Amino acid sequence: MRTNADRLLTQVLVGEVWPPLSDRFAYRVDGDGAAFLLPGMGGVTLGAGIGTPVTGHHADHLEPGLSVRHRDHEADNALQFLTCVGNPVTVLSGPATGATGRVIGHHAYVLVDLPQDALAEMAPGDRVAIRARGQGLRLLDHPEVTVKNLDPTLLDRLRITTGSDGRLRVPVAARIPATAVGAGTGMASEYANTDLMLPTTTSLRIGDLVALLDQDHRFGRAHRPDWLAIGPLTTGACRMFGHGPGPSTLLTGPTHAFDLLDDPNGAHL
Repeated sequence: MRTNADRLLTQVLVGEVWPPLSDRFAYRVDGDGAAFLLPGMGGVTLGAGIGTPVTGHHADHLEPGLSVRHRDHEADNALQFLTCVGNPVTVLSGPATGATGRVIGHHAYVLVDLPQDALAEMAPGDRVAIRARGQGLRLLDHPEVTVKNLDPTLLDRLRITTGSDGRLRVPVAARIPATAVGAGTGMASEYANTDLMLPTTTSLRIGDLVALLDQDHRFGRAHRPDWLAIGPLTTGACRMFGHGPGPSTLLTGPTHAFDLLDDPNGAHL
């Protein structure tokens, strides 16, 4: 596939594993008015990663692997906006120094997947370097499709190709109706993700590529009939109303520009 990847820059960004945060009241309230206190966001989360079901854990807004940010506010914004799904990550401090992984998405933090044995040696405060590359990527034969947050090396891994009819062929694990789109609407699509109000149990997994119907994510996330936004699920279920597993946006454009291939078992990071 023809792209402008040879013209993209790589910037080395630094962040640290951020601890889970809370206030002194701790409890939240779910959609039925029941109070709950569960782990989820921040820190080092073991036992969850690519291929983990997005539902079923006793967790709230599960963030798999490492939750990474920068302690300077403006530097943290740059970390969110410049980091792309698929970017390589290297651990810079702590017992796991030298371990490598990759960015799998964005939420309140940049989310990083590492092997479980490396994760077991990490703790909040450990520093990582991210080789950020991908913002500005264009698919030269698909001018109607906008690319967001995508390391160009992922195109082959995700089996994104040009079909015989000239449309962009993208395998997806599911097609999500606009009625399921929750928190994240209106935000910049380079920041955090789109929460989906999915059933309590689903076969979808972290890393599965999903298509959001009637969504235009070019200049923020918005409802637009006959448009699509596509990205991998990178967080788990949430009990708060209007929240849930969320994809980070990779592709968006008018529906007619895409040829979606339904592949529940093979469309994932």
